[in-house]
Amino acid sequence: MDKPHAPATERNRDVILDVLRHRLADCREVLEIGSGTGQHAVYFANALPHLRWQASDVADHLPGIRLWLEEAGLPNTPPPLEIDMRRDWPEVRFDAVFSANTLHIMGWLEVQQLFGQLGRRMPPGGRLIVYGPFNYGGFTSDSNARFDASLRAGNPASGLREFEAVDALAAGAGLVLLEDRAMPANNRCLSWRRNAG
Repeated sequence: MDKPHAPATERNRDVILDVLRHRLADCREVLEIGSGTGQHAVYFANALPHLRWQASDVADHLPGIRLWLEEAGLPNTPPPLEIDMRRDWPEVRFDAVFSANTLHIMGWLEVQQLFGQLGRRMPPGGRLIVYGPFNYGGFTSDSNARFDASLRAGNPASGLREFEAVDALAAGAGLVLLEDRAMPANNRCLSWRRNAG
């Protein structure tokens, strides 16, 4: 089996890394939701050796992630976990969660379940960082509108999410927005912190 490869990860990894260096400087255990190919896990774990980077995804993606992790041989990347938003999570420790290009792939119910899990499991002071395209009172670009249409053609439950709706889910999970940073190609990087209360 050849390692899976997503060219977009190589285009966005450095701008995301700039956010992670700042927002995760005092964190130690990161859970990545929807690791996809595993490329981000390897790149970020190598660049941020103070973090234990726990990759996860649905079962179909785990073999490809394992290939990337095994080839890199990093000491801070344990084997990937199977996490499916339609089921309860395995027991895992983390003080930060990272996810890239997942909320528009998941159905809205799964997005709600993600924040519900964080509301039960994220410790006080925990961080959540989410990268991807979002709507702000509608589409922010023609390319995002076309992307949304292509997603919904394949799965009507998917599609770009409204920032306000996602931030409301975060607030319900006890998360406070720290930053909404504009990124290249009409993407955003959203950072939240879990309230101590």
